[in-house]
Amino acid sequence: MSNAITGISDHLEPRLASAIRRADSVRLIVAFVMESGARLLAPELKLAAHRGATLKLLTGRYLSVTEPSALYHLMRELGSAIDMRFYSGSVQAFHPKAYILDSGDDADVFVGSSNVSRSALTDGVEWNYRLTKAEHPDDYAKFSATFDTLFDTCSEQITQDVLKAYALTWKRPALVRVAEEAEAPLQRGYAAAAPPEPRGAQIEALHYLQQARAEGVEKGLVVAATGVGKTHLAAFDSLGFRSVLFLAHRQEIAEQAHKVFASVRPGSTLGLYTGERKDQGAGVFFATVQTLSRPEHLEVFTPDYFDYVVVDEFHHAAADSYRRVIDHFRPRFLLGLTATPFRMDNKDIFAICDDNVIYEISLKQSIDRGLLVPFTYNAVYDPTDYNDVRIANGYYVIEDLEAHLAQTNRADLVLEHYLRLAGRRTLGFCASIKHAEYMADYFSSHGVPATAVHSHQSQVDGTLRRDAAVAALERGEIRVIFAVDIFNEGVDIPSLDTVMFLRPTESYVIFLQQLGRGLRKHPGKRRLTVIDFIGNYRRAHYLPRLLAGENPWDER
Repeated sequence: MSNAITGISDHLEPRLASAIRRADSVRLIVAFVMESGARLLAPELKLAAHRGATLKLLTGRYLSVTEPSALYHLMRELGSAIDMRFYSGSVQAFHPKAYILDSGDDADVFVGSSNVSRSALTDGVEWNYRLTKAEHPDDYAKFSATFDTLFDTCSEQITQDVLKAYALTWKRPALVRVAEEAEAPLQRGYAAAAPPEPRGAQIEALHYLQQARAEGVEKGLVVAATGVGKTHLAAFDSLGFRSVLFLAHRQEIAEQAHKVFASVRPGSTLGLYTGERKDQGAGVFFATVQTLSRPEHLEVFTPDYFDYVVVDEFHHAAADSYRRVIDHFRPRFLLGLTATPFRMDNKDIFAICDDNVIYEISLKQSIDRGLLVPFTYNAVYDPTDYNDVRIANGYYVIEDLEAHLAQTNRADLVLEHYLRLAGRRTLGFCASIKHAEYMADYFSSHGVPATAVHSHQSQVDGTLRRDAAVAALERGEIRVIFAVDIFNEGVDIPSLDTVMFLRPTESYVIFLQQLGRGLRKHPGKRRLTVIDFIGNYRRAHYLPRLLAGENPWDER
């Protein structure tokens, strides 16, 4: 077998895996580590650690190519068995790619072009060369001694604090985005053939959840932008628990969570507990708060029935119905999930989880890391005078909004800016059902195929059912869906490239949820276009801080 590995018909990973299986010492020195590569090598490294092998990794952080999630994955899988360090020498350039694997009196050294990434190790055109200590003792000695010098004197140990600081400021470099787009078809093939696994920020959150429980924490909150994958995170985190409750505020959300957990926990018995369906004997229940909060249903479950409780949309947790459920159960761990902990009524939801915000990644951070697509925000002046709209119980009166917004001059303004700014697939959020139907009729009559979707879900007057409307939008049969609140949660249209806000923003939570409908990644999608018609309505001045990921209520 040739010692030259060229990446045409042979690749480094099989040779490397074989050497790791024999090794009693593993030393890796690479310019960068990607999550895909860390995931690929972790099983072999874990087996080596169990045999008592020493594991050392020296990598770089120059240009921020090394992914924090890769290091969190290794830390989570290997713990203290691996000593990971960042290169910190005076010479900024750091480009080695070498793997030194000692086994008794001999050793294998692989030197070449492969960093720790799936493509570099398995299917890329990478040139590497293998030499052995027995055949090339002088070369081995130089590589070995130089690694030890750099590791011992030109490095910073990757502790929890060091990795957290790196992760907080990390942005996905443009060159990584380009490489990912090129690899996307292959990565989708791998994902389709394999069971679901934690990705990106999910890996980081799982690490901190595991650490928190090890320190005795029994309740905690994860704050992550819409689209990061909070439901999958909860499913992965629940794997160490026998009985689980997932609490949602809508049946559709419960049903979608059921599907996610079924893919992550195929061996578990799953059941629904909602107004329409009440399963029995399940180990994992998905319940709606409207049903479970009623005394006759809470009594079905003893306080210690569930080991693990997930409260979705935790910003609702201050409501009486949620508190009845939360106060009834005594799980080993309670996990709250939310995209934003900001509440309009200033109620403190942090106290419900003992002020433990275990992990947080803002909308801005999610975009910087490439977990969501960036967006262009277009604030369009809206001459509508909201001073003439009545307010009842803190909100604009719908009938007054309809009268002001469902007008030809307002619709002309919306159409004008839609034609100038929008992409191929648009979702427009309206003030009411009548407003949505008016806008759908107006756009259709002006040559832009559109439909209104609302809770009535009839198929008359140009209104399609929601699923049919989404399918028509994706096929290009219609260009715009006008909706009220039915698309706020639980509906994913990754191909959506434009969101229009045609009504005043009164709820920060709803605004971010609606914005999040368009931020999911999709092949060929580079960014989301946001068209927001800004008038003199209340709270409009909070939007810049909200979009920056800040709490709009904080005083400056």
